[in-house]
Amino acid sequence: MVEQDYPGQPEVGLNSKSVWWQGMPPDSSGPRENPIGWLVCGTLFMLPMLVPAVQSVVANGDGLGIKLVFLTATALYYLCYALFPLFLPPASRRVTLVFSLLMLADGVLLSFLLDMNPYVLIYATAVLAFALAPAWALIFDGLALLIVLAGVIETGRFEERKGDLIAILSLTATMFLLASLVRAVRRLTAANKEIATLAVAGERERMARDLHDILGHSLTTITVKAGLARRVLEASGDTGKAITEIREVEGLSRSALSDIRATVSEYREVSLSAELAGARAALRAMEIDADLPHAIDNVRPDLQRTFGYVLRETVTNVLRHSGATRVKVRFGRTWLEIEDDGSAAEVLPGNGLRGLSERLELVGGTVVASVRPKGGLLVRAEVPQVEGQPAQLPVSGAEPAGGLA
Repeated sequence: MVEQDYPGQPEVGLNSKSVWWQGMPPDSSGPRENPIGWLVCGTLFMLPMLVPAVQSVVANGDGLGIKLVFLTATALYYLCYALFPLFLPPASRRVTLVFSLLMLADGVLLSFLLDMNPYVLIYATAVLAFALAPAWALIFDGLALLIVLAGVIETGRFEERKGDLIAILSLTATMFLLASLVRAVRRLTAANKEIATLAVAGERERMARDLHDILGHSLTTITVKAGLARRVLEASGDTGKAITEIREVEGLSRSALSDIRATVSEYREVSLSAELAGARAALRAMEIDADLPHAIDNVRPDLQRTFGYVLRETVTNVLRHSGATRVKVRFGRTWLEIEDDGSAAEVLPGNGLRGLSERLELVGGTVVASVRPKGGLLVRAEVPQVEGQPAQLPVSGAEPAGGLA
């Protein structure tokens, strides 16, 4: 199996996929995806070195063996430089390392064959700056420069080559910094793409949560009222009362359609007072006694929208699943409690409770659903009181809203 540099987990060591190893990240616009273009550019870059070097070696009086070694090393050096994009990630780490060290050793050899000319080494040091991680490129390039420096000193040409060595050191440092900049830009581009993906996912979750809250409540209420109209017609034939319920169903359908359009357009705002009135009407239609507050003045204004979602979702669950005959709602400045006397014996997590938890997290609060000792559920949403805020106002009174009986 071929080991890849990307993606990888940070570890330690030469054989790991650590930041010490990782070279240039893959990029769709890099030379790897345009090998012909890079082959042309690489040839143009190396011509100023290749042509004079080959001419000088061929023209001098060295033996045939030395000339063959030089020409072979020069051809290999050119091929390494022209083909190095093929050894960038996602190529195998070991293959990239072997290739980089081979080219660097070839560059050192050519420096010695060209009468200790250090300029030829710049092509290899530039390749390592892009192919290997900064730490490894610094180690291997520094080692190669030290070897060439030792050769220059050994041959007594330090004063003659001092300026060349400084120039090569400066060019290598420039390539090193350029490669680091390219890495940073590519990783920033990848991070921006990931942020965009996460933003799209978050928006999808928001839309799913809002549509669940809107359609769940509205369709439940419509179903209840349609069923009530059917029962009225079947039991007593009271056409007037059935028509009244059907008109309310029509109004609810239009309201649900308007809510969906507004949610898609991001203009919809949930009102706690409107949700309270809707809950009273829906519970009355199901013949459930509703002990509801008169008003919402004692609830913090910035929490009314969030508590409106809690009230809507909880009442919807009561209508759908609980089998309750009585529902009690209480508000405080930073809390909301809804309890019923239904048959629930355990709390089953679902989309509704998860959505409410996400909404409360946005305002720093929590929502907890628990089973009452005598059966039924108690849902409490609460936001911690912040120091310096006014003390909690008294709980508002309740208005019985009994069933049709």
